[in-house]
Amino acid sequence: MITLHHLENSQSIRILWLLEELGMEYDFKMYDRDPKTMLAPAEYKAISPLGTAPVITDGDVALSESNAIIDYILDKANAETWRPGPTSKNREKYLFWFHASQGSLQSILTMSLVLTITTSRSPGLIRPLIKKVLGMTQAGFVKPRLKAILTVLEQDLSESKYVAGGRITAADIALGYTLEMAGMRGLLDDYPNCLDYVERMTTRPAFKRAVEKDGKYTGIPT
Repeated sequence: MITLHHLENSQSIRILWLLEELGMEYDFKMYDRDPKTMLAPAEYKAISPLGTAPVITDGDVALSESNAIIDYILDKANAETWRPGPTSKNREKYLFWFHASQGSLQSILTMSLVLTITTSRSPGLIRPLIKKVLGMTQAGFVKPRLKAILTVLEQDLSESKYVAGGRITAADIALGYTLEMAGMRGLLDDYPNCLDYVERMTTRPAFKRAVEKDGKYTGIPT
């Protein structure tokens, strides 16, 4: 049986959500972050050496990375309706958003968060200089890329309820958490379709069950 090793306030909420959507039996083990460093505890790192979330075990298998775990779970559940097939008209959109959620959007948001935290934690005397330099990075690199991908997503969501057509797919599981984090940081204010999408995702019964099972979910740390 799959065991989800669940790190609080992390991308692991995606996997908990998916398991609830599928109605699968699974084991669940919760791990708290270190209150000072906000990093994973040693017992979690013993399973996932990088301390990254999510991670699952299944017998002798230990697997990390959100999209790899999503595919693994869907294979185990034989839930092919969650992945449009090669002949589906929604295949291209599915593949793009399934991978762009992590490869593009999540990485941009993580970089932005790291730059913001670095600025806030820099020594007071040099903080103005750090703020100026990292602000230039945000303005010249992060913000244009974020705007580009959110503009594409806003357009796609004007054409369909989910990112790959009229029904939920694994691409929505991958994207939902990432976009929710963007919304919490006020980055979706100019993208009403994206905001509506986040509302649809986070009010799904399975997502609510996942948050309830987590018990500590507030978002932001990833």
